[in-house]
Amino acid sequence: MKKILILSGGYSKERDISIKTGKEVAKALKKKYKVKILDPKGDFINQIKDFNPNVVFNALHGRYGEDGYIQTILENEKIKYTHSGVRSSSIAIDKDVSKKIFIKNNILTPPYINFEFKNSNLDIKLVKKIKKKLKFPVVIKPFNEGSSVEVYICSEKNFLKKLKKLEDYREVLIEKYIPGREIQVAILGQKKLGAIELKPKRKFYDYRAKYDKDAKTLHIIPVKISNKKLNEVLNIAKKAHKIIGCRGVTRSDFKFYKNKFYLLEINTQPGMTSLSLVPEIANHKNISFLKLIEWLIKDASINR
Repeated sequence: MKKILILSGGYSKERDISIKTGKEVAKALKKKYKVKILDPKGDFINQIKDFNPNVVFNALHGRYGEDGYIQTILENEKIKYTHSGVRSSSIAIDKDVSKKIFIKNNILTPPYINFEFKNSNLDIKLVKKIKKKLKFPVVIKPFNEGSSVEVYICSEKNFLKKLKKLEDYREVLIEKYIPGREIQVAILGQKKLGAIELKPKRKFYDYRAKYDKDAKTLHIIPVKISNKKLNEVLNIAKKAHKIIGCRGVTRSDFKFYKNKFYLLEINTQPGMTSLSLVPEIANHKNISFLKLIEWLIKDASINR
C-alpha cells in the first residue's frame, strides 16, 4: 500500500484553510492508501523521514508552503511531491514578479505600482501619484499572501487609512481596481480543466466570501459567456501556467470587464475544501475528488 504524507497547517495566515484541505484530502485517500497528516513545525524533516512516504501531498497554502520554501526542502531530501516546484512557486506567489511576466508575455493584468513602507511616506503625495498613474478606486494587497488575505478595495477617502493596516508588510502592491465579473480557471497538467464564475454577496470575493458558507457566494458553472470568450480565458490561463513553469494544478483568477479578461494572479496550491473551486470545476467535468487527488499523486516528482 502506497504511503502518502499530507503536509497541512503551516505558518501562513491561510493555516486554517490548509488544515481543512489536508483533512479533505486524507478522507478521500485513506481507503486506498496509508495516509498521515503532518503539520510542518519543529523537527518535521525527521518526521517525514520516519514515515518514509512514497509521495508528499502538499496541502499547504500561502507563505512557506506555496512560495518555494517547502519545495526546496523536499527537493533536497529527494522526496516526490505534488503541485509546482521551487522556481514556479516562488514566482507565482510574488505578485510583482508574476505580473511583470504577464506583461512581458502580453497577458492583460491591472496596472499597478509597488509601495515600500520603509522608503515612502503615507501622505498626500502618494495619493496624488495614484490619482495620476492609476486613478481611484484601487486595490491594495501584500506581495505574497493568498486567499485574499489583507486585500482592500480603497477609495481616495479611505486609502491612507487602509494602507496603514498593511504596515507589517515590507512592501505592498497598489493595483487599479477592475470592476466586472469574477471568473476563475483551473489548469490540470496540460489540460484546460474549465472555468467557474463567482458572484459574491460581499463587496468582492474576499477571504470570507471564499470560505464561509454563510457568505452565500454564488458559484456559476458553466460560465455564461460565448464559447469563443470561454476558450480565450482558458487559453490565457494555460499560457500563464506554462510561462511560469507550473506543474500539477493551478487556478487563475480573472476579472472580465468590457469584453476583456484581466489576469489578477495565478495560484499554485488551490484549496481542496468542500467550498473550493478546483474540485467543483473537476466535478463538472466528471472528475471525482478522489480522481483529482490521485492524478496529482501520480504526477508527483522531484526536479519540478
